[in-house]
Amino acid sequence: MDRVESVPDKSPVIEDRNFMTTIEQSQSPTDVQWSEISARLRSEIGEAAYQSWIKPISVHDRDGAIIRISVPTRFMGDWVSAHYADRLAELWRDHDSEVCSIDVMVQPDRYSQARSESRREAEAAMVNNHDGHNRRNGDDGVNPANGKADICAPLDPKFTFDNYVVGKPNEFAYAASRRVAEAETVPFNPLFLYGGVGLGKTHLMHAIANHIRTVTPQRNVVYLSAEKFMYRFIRALREQNTVDFKDQFRSVDVLMIDDVQFISGKNSTQEEFFHTFNALVDQGRQIVISADKSPSYLDGMEERLISRLNCGLVADIHATTYELRLGILQSKAETLGVEIPQKVMEFLAHKVTSNVRDLEGGLNRVVAHAELIGREITLETTQEVLHDLLRANDRRVTIEEIQKQVSSHFNIRISDMQSARRARSVARPRQVAMYLAKQLTSRSLPEIGRKFGGRDHTTVMHAVKKVDELRERDSMFAEDVELLRRMLES
Repeated sequence: MDRVESVPDKSPVIEDRNFMTTIEQSQSPTDVQWSEISARLRSEIGEAAYQSWIKPISVHDRDGAIIRISVPTRFMGDWVSAHYADRLAELWRDHDSEVCSIDVMVQPDRYSQARSESRREAEAAMVNNHDGHNRRNGDDGVNPANGKADICAPLDPKFTFDNYVVGKPNEFAYAASRRVAEAETVPFNPLFLYGGVGLGKTHLMHAIANHIRTVTPQRNVVYLSAEKFMYRFIRALREQNTVDFKDQFRSVDVLMIDDVQFISGKNSTQEEFFHTFNALVDQGRQIVISADKSPSYLDGMEERLISRLNCGLVADIHATTYELRLGILQSKAETLGVEIPQKVMEFLAHKVTSNVRDLEGGLNRVVAHAELIGREITLETTQEVLHDLLRANDRRVTIEEIQKQVSSHFNIRISDMQSARRARSVARPRQVAMYLAKQLTSRSLPEIGRKFGGRDHTTVMHAVKKVDELRERDSMFAEDVELLRRMLES
């Protein structure tokens, strides 16, 4: 493992609109190599991953065969070390065979002091600007008991990090959320969480807010849906009270907006959200946003707002795997204090694949039925109680449907799914179709292979493994696969 160590920041800085900007130095041969290497990696991993992980990197120095690169946060340092350091070393050796390894170093956040000063100036300006306004008592949206903006939606105390079941589909989103909740300074802005319905976005949002309120109760955390934000903005316009609206939302420490896709196509609300976003970022306040799609796929959203949403850390939550669903059921059973037969839990984990809410709701119904009727929980009673839920989840996607949808998406012929062609433009979509067939159908590997031109089951296994690897490395590819899965399941 490449070591991650903190080093003092000696970069000269100048003040500008974004507080501080590193003074550009004349490019050394190492800097030139880095430009070429980062460009190559960008083409491999996609734009979203590049913007999140590679763009913030700078070359610190070179010590013989070791290249030292620096990143702004320890979280980013750990991630780059684990996922990109080896590949960077390989690419560097293509330019210079003497390079043997990459060391990832963390530089302290040199923006924190400037942000603090800017925040104090903004607060002073806000006081000066609003001294002349005569406000009615209780109309400023502030709770007199604690002086905090009284605009937060209720938080569910049960949604914490401790009871969030972590698996491969959600581990990155969980780690990023925990980092935001525990950080003393803003690690990335905004944190953008996205995924399908019922996969755990709201749980993570509430967990962040609950953690911050518990550990640092003096911080003003506001969580609400995009719909509520729009409703409050429209009411402020109607009551000609936009000054108070701006004051409420631009003076919080952490702003959390759930389901931001709701404001797509709402131009005036997007305009206000854009300016609120900028004001909070300029003051060094944390923003956390969730949606059902990544920023780049939000139809009806202004380009400048999409750009802002993409400038932080974008973390997706994939569809649950069997192992994760089983873990969620086991955790839920422990919370309920009920003994559930293992074969019942395995049956539910296999059958209820739509989302976590349906899975937990199904278990609640089974437990309630057993307690109210006084019958033992068995596989037979579970099937009886959940017949409607199981029937809904039993809409079986066929391999033929998958092949048709994938072929259309990648603009190839359906016959290519069974052909012997090995060109990448055909082989990659075929692997995606095999992967989705494994995820969305109950067919065995040999059965799937036969549907793809009589291929061996090991070919299907290789395709599933390859797609999993690509989804981890390339966020744009992962979005393609997730979009196809949702379309097939809808």
